[in-house]
Amino acid sequence: MNAWTGLAAGLAIEELETELLLEALFQRFGYDFRAYDRGALRAKLALAMRERGTKTLSGLQEQALHDNEAASKLLRALSPAPSPLFDCVGHAARLRSVLAPSLRGWPVPRVWLAECAGVGEVWTLAIVLAEEGVLGKLDIHATLANEELVSEMQDACLPLAALEEARRRHADSGGRGDLLAFFEIEDGLEGQCARLRADLRRRITWSQYSLVTDASFNEFQAIVCCHALGDFGPVLRQRVLRLFHDSLARFGVLCLDRQLSVADVYAGTYQAIEGDRPWYKRVG
Repeated sequence: MNAWTGLAAGLAIEELETELLLEALFQRFGYDFRAYDRGALRAKLALAMRERGTKTLSGLQEQALHDNEAASKLLRALSPAPSPLFDCVGHAARLRSVLAPSLRGWPVPRVWLAECAGVGEVWTLAIVLAEEGVLGKLDIHATLANEELVSEMQDACLPLAALEEARRRHADSGGRGDLLAFFEIEDGLEGQCARLRADLRRRITWSQYSLVTDASFNEFQAIVCCHALGDFGPVLRQRVLRLFHDSLARFGVLCLDRQLSVADVYAGTYQAIEGDRPWYKRVG
């Protein structure tokens, strides 16, 4: 066997192991990653193998099927990584300049954060909209496919150090006043931590929801999906864009992690809001 033949055989085995692992996760736990982009998946699975000390995907599959802790960690690794509070100053600034004004004209606007990056992303949105005066009449729906993560997010608390690091980013994004004013300081198991104020948390509904399998569940005036679309294969991408179109009110705002192309389903029904940035208004 020459080098090229050996390489091809190795790649074929890796692809087979990938398919078997994804099928096992679906059959055993109900999480469907089978239509995800293979390049994005391979990067996450390679990191998971290093962290778990396995040399093959078959070894990773064996751990996941026979060790609940290993399964939990693998499913988390395949979910969007949690984002720090005010992680992207530019995005937070556009929440102020684009999203907040678009919501003011609706009597009871609803925003869907689809496959969100944890409380960092959701609390950033809530704080920005509170500062812009639109949170009091707003419902924020934050969804994740991973039910375990949803349960954790509902009672999440950030270390004070994370809050201190976010204060400058909050100010740089156009924040008004002190970021600490939006938090309650509590004593936790590992020292003091910060939880979003109760009046803001009441505007947020956390729920388990799969973009891969679930149907539209409401009409929204804005949909934000900044951490998932790049992980999807072409067929799943179109499925999710169709779902967003079915769930977004006319003249509602759509924010994605990458631009729409002319080949994307319903692309002609959207108007770009900020040039080449992936913010759109549904006009058709």
